[in-house]
Amino acid sequence: MNFSYSAINQEGVKSQAVVTAASVDEAVSLLQKKGLSVVEIKENEESGTLASFSLFKPQIKIKDVVIFSRQIATLFEAGVSALKAFRLLAAENDNKALQEELTGVADDIEAGFPLSGALEKRPKLFSPFYVNMVKAGEESGKLNETFLYLADYLDRDYELHQKIKKALTYPSFVIGTFVVIMIAMFVFVIPKMAAMFADNDAELPQVTKIVLAISDIFVKYGIFTLPVIIVGGWFFYRWSKTESGRDQVDEVKSKIPVFKNLYQRIFLTRLADNMNTMLSSGVPIVKSIDITAAVVDNAVYAKLLKRVSQKVQTGTAFSKALYEEPLVPNILVQMVKIGEETGELGYILKNLATFYKRELDNAIDSVIGLIEPAMIVGLGIAVGILVASVLLPMYSLSTSIS
Repeated sequence: MNFSYSAINQEGVKSQAVVTAASVDEAVSLLQKKGLSVVEIKENEESGTLASFSLFKPQIKIKDVVIFSRQIATLFEAGVSALKAFRLLAAENDNKALQEELTGVADDIEAGFPLSGALEKRPKLFSPFYVNMVKAGEESGKLNETFLYLADYLDRDYELHQKIKKALTYPSFVIGTFVVIMIAMFVFVIPKMAAMFADNDAELPQVTKIVLAISDIFVKYGIFTLPVIIVGGWFFYRWSKTESGRDQVDEVKSKIPVFKNLYQRIFLTRLADNMNTMLSSGVPIVKSIDITAAVVDNAVYAKLLKRVSQKVQTGTAFSKALYEEPLVPNILVQMVKIGEETGELGYILKNLATFYKRELDNAIDSVIGLIEPAMIVGLGIAVGILVASVLLPMYSLSTSIS
């Protein structure tokens, strides 16, 4: 939250500004630690304006965080302090939302928080993975290298998201357009055809009767159907965000024949990439597994990693714990075992991440290759049924007239 305040510094000069904090008490504490005596403070009110809706708020994208991470790494490498670096980046950033967050981080650092602690207070922007990487960088004294690791990792993750999004955009657009056209046909065109058939007492084929019945439902109950679909979709979305809903949705997604291989490749890519990045930065293996479980974005594989983590904590080798999970391929288990025996686990995981990235690219291309012909066949069948339902009775009418 943002708080507007008036305060007097130790020289007696009055100033007005904005501070970001979780509560009024925390805001006052931050200002007092900066040597300011608070005269007045209040939370900024944004309700009732366009700014209160997330649709109109400036958004922070992964790309923004990637660029910020590279910039902060460069500043650390040049010997600039964390406080000065964040102040500088906040002042020069064009994204207002990110500017506010970076200013908040700088305020927290000035109030005595470690950098990782200041980032941890902003979980929507900095994931547990990001925070723990920074914490490891603080402990090792290599923050510049840590932020470069993070920028590279986020860049790869962003590329992965974009590739998946691109793969789904074309089929979604085509199917969405087709659905809109079909609804328009059922609402505006088919009823006119039905009236013509009724006027001529034509004997209708079964397929035409089914199409007319569907059209009748759209015409009579369409005004109720759309709100029901929207409300049902909203409830499904909310349910899918609960723990039980997310578990069931991810369980189903992981069993769909065409997509099963794709989700496995996504998981393996993130597992190898995350583990390599964290182990290379000095994060302990158990913590690395736990953090990867938190950011893997699939309940099935998150539970898998939690089981692996529990076994590793009791003394089981990482490779053996992975071997006991049927969803983990044997090649990954064997490579991890070699990495443990040679002490080069980070290097092995880096190579695995590259390998599974290529495998994921191939899996995405395969899914696209299957979706497009299946979509064309499906749409062709649907259009064929609709055309046949109209042409067959019209042909019967023309033959009876002649």
